[in-house]
Amino acid sequence: QVQLVESGGGLVQAGGSLRLSCAASGRTFSSGAMDWFRQAPGLEREFVAGINWSNGRTIYADSVKGRFTISRDNAKNTLYLQMNSLQPEDTAVYYCAAVKYTLAVHTTVGGMDYWGKGTLVTVSS
Repeated sequence: QVQLVESGGGLVQAGGSLRLSCAASGRTFSSGAMDWFRQAPGLEREFVAGINWSNGRTIYADSVKGRFTISRDNAKNTLYLQMNSLQPEDTAVYYCAAVKYTLAVHTTVGGMDYWGKGTLVTVSS
């Protein structure tokens, strides 16, 4: 059974930093990709960042470019999201998602095979 478990969320002041982690179990995604999405109250879930596990290609949403960095640890089968210069508009539940087989980075909710349950990030002004 595949599980994606996020951690690292919390409350932080504007301008601060957090690092999210997503531990994958049940299979590796060495031939696929993993992403971070987020969903703020009353809004649709949106793509934040993604990384292809085999070739390392990354894609970021324009709203987080230059502030967030996605990375992976192959040995630990874990995905990370380093978030710097956080702003109140970054407040959301952050979800980890994965695709089993791809050479690309998927950026749509419908393009993912597995989802975690999310971790809440709250940025105070």
